[in-house]
Amino acid sequence: MVQLELLKHLETIWEEPDQGIWEPRSGPQHFTYSKVMVWVAFDRAVKSIEEFGLEGPLDHFRDLRARIHEEVCTKAFDPERGTFTQSYGSKQLDASLLLITLVGFLPPDDKRIRNTVEAIERELVQDGFVLRYRSDLGSDGLPAGEGAFLACSFWLVDNLVLLGRREEALVMFERLIGLCNELGLLAEEYDVRGQCLVGNFPQAFSHIALVNSAYNLARSDKPAEQRSGHPASEGSKPA
Repeated sequence: MVQLELLKHLETIWEEPDQGIWEPRSGPQHFTYSKVMVWVAFDRAVKSIEEFGLEGPLDHFRDLRARIHEEVCTKAFDPERGTFTQSYGSKQLDASLLLITLVGFLPPDDKRIRNTVEAIERELVQDGFVLRYRSDLGSDGLPAGEGAFLACSFWLVDNLVLLGRREEALVMFERLIGLCNELGLLAEEYDVRGQCLVGNFPQAFSHIALVNSAYNLARSDKPAEQRSGHPASEGSKPA
C-alpha cells in the first residue's frame, strides 16, 4: 500500500533537518513547519485507520504521533517569547506557524497559538500584509527585503476567523481579493511600494489559500474548523 510505504520512509527521516516550506539557501534546519506536517501525516494515518478501516499499525502510529507532538511543543516553542518559532532553538517568527492550528495540531484558543498569532501581527505584518519572515534578521541566502507572500496573509485571515475576530478577518480578506487582476488572478507576492503583483504568476498557492479563506468566512462547515477539530472562538478580540 503506497500510503504505508510513504509513512515507513517518513518515519526514518523525520528527525533529520530539512529545507522547510520556503527552501532557504542557508542550509537545513529543524523547521517547525516540517515537523508539524510530519505530525499531520501520522495523524491522518491514524484517522484513516480509525474512521475508514484502512490497514496499518494503529498503536504504533498513535505513539509516533504523540512523540512528534511532544517534541514540537518542547523544542519549537520559546518560553521567553511565549510563541512558537521558525525552527528549533530559533528566536525568529515565520508565517508558516499560522498553519499550526489550521491543520489541527493545537486548538485556536491555546494560549501558545494566540501569542504566536499576535506576535506575527506585531512583527511580520507590514502595510497590512504578512511577510514570510523577517529577511533582514537572518541569512537565508538572499538579499534582505521582498514582497509579501499572499498565501501568508490568507492564513492570518483563517486564524482570525478561528479566534472569533471575524470582522477583522473580513476586512483583510476583502483587501486581499482587491489585488486580483482583471481576470481574477493573483501572483505569488505583492509589492506594496510598487503597488503591483510580483513573483510567479498566476500562483496556485495564493489561489488555494484564497478559496480556503472564502469558505472559512462564508460556510458553516469551515475547512479550518474541520481540520483543527475546534469551532471558532466566540466573540471578537481586539488586535
